[in-house]
Amino acid sequence: MGGKSANKAGYFDKLKGLLEDHKSVFIVTVDNVSSQQLHQIRHALRGEATILMGKNTMVRRALKTFVNDTPEYERLLPHIKGNIGFVFTNGDLKTIRDKILENRVAAPARAGAVAPADVWVPAGNTGMEPGKTSFFQALGVPTKIARGTIDITSDLRLVEANTKVGPSEATLLNMLNISPFTYGMGITQVYDQGQTFEPFVLDVGEEQLLKTFANAVTTIACVSLAINFPTIPSVVHSFFNSYKNVLAVAVETEYSWPEVDELKDRIANPEAYAAAAPSGAAAGGAQEEKKEEKKEESEEESDEEGGFGDLFG
Repeated sequence: MGGKSANKAGYFDKLKGLLEDHKSVFIVTVDNVSSQQLHQIRHALRGEATILMGKNTMVRRALKTFVNDTPEYERLLPHIKGNIGFVFTNGDLKTIRDKILENRVAAPARAGAVAPADVWVPAGNTGMEPGKTSFFQALGVPTKIARGTIDITSDLRLVEANTKVGPSEATLLNMLNISPFTYGMGITQVYDQGQTFEPFVLDVGEEQLLKTFANAVTTIACVSLAINFPTIPSVVHSFFNSYKNVLAVAVETEYSWPEVDELKDRIANPEAYAAAAPSGAAAGGAQEEKKEEKKEESEEESDEEGGFGDLFG
């Protein structure tokens, strides 16, 4: 009993220490991950992250004791289920995520195992003798005899994703030396500075965040203007809309101030302002004249230089 209590206390202390020393935690699945593969992942993460495994009941009990002092740890509790472990880190989350996921090992199909993806048998020569043709036919694999061996004539989906591998399918895949599955750690949840989120969030870029934020601000402003409820995003629009209304009233009445006098004058005497503005043709002609003047000056300078050259030549 004393030994178990000591082990439990030691685990609680280790888990608490890791939570306090690291700002981020990956909750990882370790289904079909061998001890050798786990050792390789630990080696790849050395100096950047720490892996901790433990029984779910013990982890939940530990977290519940920590919640009194650190309430945000409660966000971890709903995700402590299945065959999981923890990866603690203070490093870049994307980098650590990639290192966790990249260590995968090919594995042969086992009867009764659930296929994580579709399993295909590719077309081509198997190198097997014709006597095994019936085995292929039983599984619906299209074949023909070519040069004394069995050829698979077209690709065939032998096992669908999320279905169990049957004994015959497993035998055929092993006969063909096909290892269709890869096993490694998966990531179910990320805990970062008190918040939990799914791992796909790590792929959301800054540009996408800014676009989403801008759309949200626009929506808030539209709703605020529609219901006449002032908010920070709508204040600027309300100000300019109100100023437009004031200008409209000033134009239709004798109420005036220095800034609106020019606007009234423009409305009353549009010809005067139109005459004052240079026309497009005139502006274009002026530009052409300037180009001609520059060209003539350039030619004169060239002639003068040539004359001096002849004189001193």
